[in-house]
Parts: sequence; C-alpha cells; structure tokens
Amino acid sequence: MEAVRKNRKKNLLIITILIAIVCILALVCLFTGSSDMSFSDGLNALFGEGKSAHIRIIRNIRIPRVLAAIIAGAGLSISGLIMQTDLENPMASPSTLGVSNAAVFGANLSIIAFAGGFLSTGSRTENYLTGVNPYSTSLIAFLFSTLSILLILGLCRLKSFSPGVVVLSGIAIGSVWTAATTLLQFYATDTGLSAAVIWNFGDLGRATYKTDIIMASVVGAGLILFIVLSWRFNALLSGDSSAKSIGVNVSGLRFISMLMASLITAVCVSFLGIIGFVGIICPHVSKKLLGKDHRVSIPASALLGSILLLIADTISRSMGNGSAIPVGAITSMLGAPFFLAVIFFRKGDRG
Repeated sequence: MEAVRKNRKKNLLIITILIAIVCILALVCLFTGSSDMSFSDGLNALFGEGKSAHIRIIRNIRIPRVLAAIIAGAGLSISGLIMQTDLENPMASPSTLGVSNAAVFGANLSIIAFAGGFLSTGSRTENYLTGVNPYSTSLIAFLFSTLSILLILGLCRLKSFSPGVVVLSGIAIGSVWTAATTLLQFYATDTGLSAAVIWNFGDLGRATYKTDIIMASVVGAGLILFIVLSWRFNALLSGDSSAKSIGVNVSGLRFISMLMASLITAVCVSFLGIIGFVGIICPHVSKKLLGKDHRVSIPASALLGSILLLIADTISRSMGNGSAIPVGAITSMLGAPFFLAVIFFRKGDRG
C-alpha cells in the first residue's frame, strides 16, 4: 500500500508540473512574435490597454493561436496513445489510418477544383482570392477524413477488427487518397496548386476562436470518453484473451476508440493542416514518465502534446524572420530523430 501511495504522489506531482509547464509556455508563446511589441505592451494589450494594433495582435491572432496549440497538441497526442494501445503497435499514430491523407485530398478538392482551379476561377489570382472559403475547405477535408475512417472501420468489422487488418487497411486506403491527390494536383493551375500546397503545411496561424471552440468540443469529448474507458485500455494491454475474460468487449472497444481518435485527428487536421509526429513522440514520453496506466498516461499525453506544440509554435515564430515557419515542419524536425531513436533502442532491447 505504501508503494502504491508513493506512486500516486509521484504521478500527481508530474501531472501538476506538466500543467505548470503548459501555463508558462502559453504565456511565453503569447508574447513571442515578429512585432516590435515589448512584454509590458503585450501584457497591457491582454487586458485591453495600450495601442489598438497591439490589442488586435494579442486578442485576434496570438490568443487563438496559443489555444489551438494547446487543444490540437492534446488531441493529436491522445489519439496517438489510443491508437498505439488499440493496434498493439508502438509506431501507430493518427496518420496510420490514412486520416491525414483523406483530409489532404478533401482540402485539395475544395481548393483546386471548386475554389482556385480548373472548375471555377481558372488561373486568375484575384478570382481565387474572392472564391476561396477556408471553412468550406475545412468542412470538405473533415468529410473525406470521416468517410475514410468509416470505410476502414467497416472493412475491419468484416475481419473481426484485428490490429493487423486495421493497419493494412489504413495503409491501403491512405495510398488511394494520396494517388487521388496527385491526380488533382497534376491538373491544377499554378494558383490552385500553390494554395493547395500551402494548406498542407501545418499552420496554427489559421486558427480562430470559432475553430478553437469546435476543436475543443471534440477533443474534450474524446478526452472524457478515453478517461472513462481507461481501465478497459489497461485490460487490453494484457492481451485480447485476458481483456475478454474480465468482460471487455474488445472489438467494440477498438471500434469506438479508434473512431473517436480518428475524428479528433480529422477535426484538427481539417482546420490546421498536417502536423506530424505529435501522436508518436508524446505518448512514448508519457509512458516513460508515468508507465502504461491509462488513468494517468491519457492526461499526461494530452499535456505533453500541448507542450510540444507550444514549443514548436514558439520556435516557428522566432525563426520566421517576420513570418512564422509552418509548425508542422518544426514538429517533423523534432519528431524524425525521436522516431529513429525509438527504433534504435527497440532493436537494442532485442539484441
């Protein structure tokens, strides 16, 4: 009992520290940027005082951006954790099911075909600028992501939802979406193609209060659902047979949790573009810090995802020299070495 009590105290301390780090980084990120605003100017603007330009920057640009980093980072991270548990694969992530590929196709279809390309405005930039609708692009991206999710999960239900079938189905369907995106881009005008490629970059700068509210609603619902199901995920770690022996509906658990994790990913990607590696890095760090107990690893993963995306956004705006580098590029640069390190140490463990 004493060991359990100490472990709980340690876990609570780590969670508290992570919450404090998120709060500190949010403030740092809020006051970091290319404008000539000092810390005191930013602080005054936060409370509606000072120059109107500073108030607009803080309230209309930076606050939505910081909130998007916190929400999307948490969502992508817990999605990766749940997928790794469901698929029994430490390399699983939100891109495993081809959700991101489907979102890219949907966005490209909206931009190239309907807003900035061969079916509507031709190659005239001014027509593209007046014709494009970012919300319709996000909506179509989300719809195609959802379609891809339902198609894959439907196919997996036919094969009793084994983890291997999910992964292979995701790879196959993702390849189809990628091929379709390539065909769209091949026939696109220069303007439409440029706009589509820019959309693919993970960019927190397109976040607004409306998109933050939508993302927060979905991510919050998913977080609550996963915490409620946490003991079932713990049972799943012991194997399907053990989980079934204590009354867990393994196929139903995988279906519901994979659907929710994929929907979280679809919402975040449809609004912000592709932000890779968050769903791989943060769950691994969480499990190293707190172990595999989902009652603590789920909230820890959410906080670590927020921390990673806040750090990446701060770096992107510090290096941008007047314009922010896409945050997806920063997370990929951070994630690729981590990915290789995980592979290396896993091989070391086996050898």
